[in-house]
Amino acid sequence: MFDFENLHNRIDLVNIPFTDTGSRLLLFRQENQLSIRLAERWTKWEKEVGHYRQRPPIIENFTFLDEHGTPQEITSETYPYLARLTTPVGVFNWTFQDPETLMVALPSGTFSLRFLVYAESPVADRRGGVLRGKRNIAYTTNARILANTIEPVREGLFVVTMLLDAQTDDVLLLNITPRMGFNRSLQAPADVFDAIKKRWADWFEATPPVLDHYRRQYDYAWWVLGSGLLTTRYFFTRVAMAPSKIHYVGVWHWDQFFHALAYRHVDAKLAEDQMRIILDHQRPDGMLPDAIHDEGLVTHLSTPVDADVTKPPLAAWTALKLYKRTGRLDFLKEVYEAITRWHQWWLTENVNENGLYMYRHPFSSGLDDSPLWDEGMPVVAPDLNTYLCIQMESLAQIADLIGYPAEAVDFRKDADALAKRMQALLWSERDGNFAALYNNQPIPTRTPFNLYPIWTGRMPAHIVDRVLQNLTDPEQFWTEYPLATVALNDPKFNAMQMWRGPSWANINYLFVEALFRIGKPALAVELRQKTLNMIARLPDIYEYYNPITGERPPKSAPIFGWTSAVYIDLAIQETEAVERGDIKLSTVQG
Repeated sequence: MFDFENLHNRIDLVNIPFTDTGSRLLLFRQENQLSIRLAERWTKWEKEVGHYRQRPPIIENFTFLDEHGTPQEITSETYPYLARLTTPVGVFNWTFQDPETLMVALPSGTFSLRFLVYAESPVADRRGGVLRGKRNIAYTTNARILANTIEPVREGLFVVTMLLDAQTDDVLLLNITPRMGFNRSLQAPADVFDAIKKRWADWFEATPPVLDHYRRQYDYAWWVLGSGLLTTRYFFTRVAMAPSKIHYVGVWHWDQFFHALAYRHVDAKLAEDQMRIILDHQRPDGMLPDAIHDEGLVTHLSTPVDADVTKPPLAAWTALKLYKRTGRLDFLKEVYEAITRWHQWWLTENVNENGLYMYRHPFSSGLDDSPLWDEGMPVVAPDLNTYLCIQMESLAQIADLIGYPAEAVDFRKDADALAKRMQALLWSERDGNFAALYNNQPIPTRTPFNLYPIWTGRMPAHIVDRVLQNLTDPEQFWTEYPLATVALNDPKFNAMQMWRGPSWANINYLFVEALFRIGKPALAVELRQKTLNMIARLPDIYEYYNPITGERPPKSAPIFGWTSAVYIDLAIQETEAVERGDIKLSTVQG
């Protein structure tokens, strides 16, 4: 069975919660108390209890007490399948019986449990109790109950206190659900622990092998991608990965594509479903939503401008990558028409008078607060036009594969023509980059997105050389922890503010691909290794990093999905390169 030692105590319960595949329950520890938060947006609840990131836990101040009511100190130990809480009255082993149910294996002896619950109508019973409210909660035990009270603290908040006399194999279940019915069925704890341990072991054992140099963070990245999945509910039509169960609950359009790159190595259907959940909600005009959560979609925002909002067109590129790994041609046939409608939406709704394409809302770029949007919207952006060129090329390859050669010819002609327009209308010989335009005037901010068009493989050698001079300049983007998303020598550079300077692993991933494509393998390998080292140096995996120090900026989300996915795919690339003899192991370890 898989050796879990790489993951021993990686879940610290303070910053990284104990959670499980599909679950919306997050178990945290604050000194000697526990809490359970919900990974749910539930916007209808926000007026009462606030935004989901600041919302109080559904269960909090969970305290272990001795039989006299004295609170006990706790120490914790964790694995993906187990959170062990050790106290003077015994050891309490927590795990997931199902995605909505935490099971606690109780120690033998007499002790008390006390916790606060946000609810509206409580009823205690002989096996525990039920509290109904915005979310329904049942607590159930087979231990002998000596006392069991539910008392109001204030409106909507109750304190539960139980005095238990427990024997070996007694358990406590905490079932937290939006449903009317509860899971109060108690199972043998050994069976539950064995099942979840085996499920996690099977997950890790299915992953491709990688070099030992990358193994520790590789295993953790796979934990992030396993634990970050959410089960279906309402608009959430597929089992899909949330970018971060703490900071971003739902799915975000282009995040899903990067998640799929990792899942394709272990589960073809799971990888494909990361795309399907987006395509399930395609509008009649072809547009795909920006984000999906349980209760609805994000397709239009009124701030900072009033416009439809989506994400960059990477669907065809992703679908083709999945096919090349899985060989599932039927998937390409399934998604081809939806992606062509999505592509056509960009071409008809977002084109300017010169045949170039523009973002109408800054969030549609995915680069929410980049200084590229400071002048105003819409913006003709080199990254968008590059994405569309890559999408045309990818659609051409898909069309050839599924038997539409005439459409493939047209897509390739379109890609060639768009690359020529980018060169003619956006290339700046003076600056050595491609301008972003607002009101047909160049935006002075220097970003790596101004260098994107080399990815098309259609730019002449002198342009590629100039772009690479800028890309590899340590005073601009090629920092200790590249790539800075605003040039260090640009007055708007801020190493700690989202898209205004920090390095993002997904952007590095695209440049690694671009560098290989244009025949610069040494630079590609260097960027790949720098990216892997940046992600591996901290215990958790974050949304973005300070490009100078490699530290986590304060607002960078933890347990982050696409950074984990990129780490996985790049580590596999490195391993395969060593096996082929393209690079030496000593280079990797150095």
